[in-house]
Amino acid sequence: MRELAETLNCSPNYLSWQINKGLGQNFNEYVNGFRLKRFQHIALLPENKTLTLLALAFDSGFNTKSVFNEYFKKQTGLSPRAWLKARQLP
Repeated sequence: MRELAETLNCSPNYLSWQINKGLGQNFNEYVNGFRLKRFQHIALLPENKTLTLLALAFDSGFNTKSVFNEYFKKQTGLSPRAWLKARQLP
């Protein structure tokens, strides 16, 4: 964000405000939506069955466990583990 703001000759806060205004939502929420979709995709792949949910969350771009868990629950209404368990074949 800082580099882009510098290139555009504006402050990072102003750029963030403009992006939020243009998207109609917080930029971090917007980006986390893509991260969540990636997590949901890779969590269901058989080759990732041995990896922890946290490892998959980090691979998807989430930086902290708490942000991942809070955003996941807010968007799906389930914990990551409950979501995965509901989608796994018996």
